[in-house]
Amino acid sequence: MFRAVDPWAGRRLHFVGIGGAGMSGLALVAHALGAGVTGSDRAAGSPYAGSLRALGIEPRTGHDGANVPDGADVVVSSAIPPENPERAAARERGLRELHRADLLGELTRLRPTIAVTGTHGKTTTSSMLVHALRACGMDPGYLVGSNVRSTGKNAGWGTGKWLVVEADESDRSLLKLAPAIAVLTNAELDHHTTYASQRDVDETFRAFLALADRAAVVWDRPHLLALAPDGLELVPFDAAPVLTPGGSRFTLDGVEVELTVPGTHNALNAAAALGAARLTGADLAAAAAALRDFQGAGRRFERLGATPEGAEVVDDYAHHPTEVAAALEAARTLAHRRLIAIFQPHLYSRTARQATEFGAALAGADEVVVLDVYAARERREDFPGVSGLLVAQAAADAGAGRRVAWLPTFAQAEALVRARLRPGDLVMTLGAGDVDTLGRSLVER
Repeated sequence: MFRAVDPWAGRRLHFVGIGGAGMSGLALVAHALGAGVTGSDRAAGSPYAGSLRALGIEPRTGHDGANVPDGADVVVSSAIPPENPERAAARERGLRELHRADLLGELTRLRPTIAVTGTHGKTTTSSMLVHALRACGMDPGYLVGSNVRSTGKNAGWGTGKWLVVEADESDRSLLKLAPAIAVLTNAELDHHTTYASQRDVDETFRAFLALADRAAVVWDRPHLLALAPDGLELVPFDAAPVLTPGGSRFTLDGVEVELTVPGTHNALNAAAALGAARLTGADLAAAAAALRDFQGAGRRFERLGATPEGAEVVDDYAHHPTEVAAALEAARTLAHRRLIAIFQPHLYSRTARQATEFGAALAGADEVVVLDVYAARERREDFPGVSGLLVAQAAADAGAGRRVAWLPTFAQAEALVRARLRPGDLVMTLGAGDVDTLGRSLVER
């Protein structure tokens, strides 16, 4: 069993934005290693706050320099601007500041680590890997970008040898990690404020794979396999699934794999997770059997329930055209009466560049509702003329007569959708913002 070790025991860490998926996970693991943990978030109500409070960590609501304890290292993410009052207070008081990836990098040097990256599928693949290894009795530590449903948490230190982490490419912070095994699910241009081109994306993933000191697990596509360095053990993965209602099945090295999460993309995620699991010494048949009851990760094809009108509501974090198309394709396996997509674009920069592609992806639904952009760290005034209307227009152009509505607010969208719902319909809320609250509202009312 791994015990708390210096420099963690007795260390003081203050997390600015502790309610986020990545930051809350780091806080949980830091606490498990003996550090004193405090933190703040801009708003109350984080879905990860419950796990923190269970450990006696009470997030402060709002950012204020007075929240920062004396002697603490201040942990920030790329989403926290330099002018944040807690960052400013830390500078004035001479406190050390750490990027969340610096702290995650420290953790990857405490245990042999499987780091999972890629433009799509990181969270689900990581969650599948954690689920499978736990079922094989290996109890890994893990830090994942959403709650693993079988554990109810997004992070834990575990008692086993291995650590599983999700490696974020959005700001190139994955290059601060020290993986034993690197997993690459795919590579597309997504984060336009970070990457200038697909070549730029590829070079970052090439550098990441070069960090692995044991093996790389890579989707079996020539341009991805070429990113792995010479001399490193290379484990290609692929899947040719038979899609079933709400799931799939395929064969991997003679072992039958059956999933109850839908879509070709999830079969590929499972193949990646199983490829990595084998490298840890896990039995392939036992790991594959464990995935039969894998129910997914939070906000990844998450079934929220049924509306009073008798429609099912599913939420998905899809925020890239490829992800939207994959989520809608997976929804089609459920054979509902109508598929209604409610899409919240994420970031003005992404919306401006990919509105046409989003429109084409949304044409996979029978009816489409587009909300306004979830700004996150961006400002509307920096992107004049960019709104969700661009996506709605593109969806109408691609929709071949499908009903498309541009309804900027949740209230407008809920009123329209509720009026049109019929028994047997499937509603999908899609996006990386807070659109899941709209889905929950449809169910709870």
